[in-house]
Amino acid sequence: MTELPVIVVNFKAYAEVDGTGSMNIAKLCGSVSEETGVRIAVCPVTTELGYVARNVNIPVFSQNADPHISGAFTGWVTPSMIKASGASGTLINHTEHKQPLELISETIKLCGTAGIISLVCADTAELASRIAALDPDIVAVEPPELIGGNVSVTDADPEIVKNTVRSVKTVNERTAVFCGAGVKTGKDVKNALDLGADGVLLASGVVKAKDPKAALLDLVKYL
Repeated sequence: MTELPVIVVNFKAYAEVDGTGSMNIAKLCGSVSEETGVRIAVCPVTTELGYVARNVNIPVFSQNADPHISGAFTGWVTPSMIKASGASGTLINHTEHKQPLELISETIKLCGTAGIISLVCADTAELASRIAALDPDIVAVEPPELIGGNVSVTDADPEIVKNTVRSVKTVNERTAVFCGAGVKTGKDVKNALDLGADGVLLASGVVKAKDPKAALLDLVKYL
């Protein structure tokens, strides 16, 4: 399996990634990763997933996966489909695309079968702990009220990061812990790692930045 990234950039469905935007930002992420040696993964829009995956040398994740095998499932995105596209992982249960726990469990299993990384989002340390018991590769804690804002979770609520790391590792030492929501600077990333996180998940701090490459270089400057 692909080595886990330290920074995951979610493109969401921002206007900045319409058309060629997804590839442009993915290539910037690849360039910064190559220059600095920091493992960066990208989550392009689904319509560009395979194209981006075939044209960059960094991990590419889907923004979502559905708990289905191959078959008559119109409009769904299956883990095997993600693997076949050339991508190496997927987000699951982002706060903007939530799933009930039983479907999260099935999706994680199917990701394991397909051989792709499962990065599952949780809005509390307690939910992160319950998800860790399902054996995902990564759990990312993101307080919804901070997502897209200008205050990092590491400043607004450092205890949720520490508590998530503690609760997840108690349940499953294999599962990595990320944090997100408001992460935009190298200081935010450093603080996340100092609090015990293994990496960060972010979106607007790169995708909506006036200079995405400068934003990326700032994110990795303490790593």
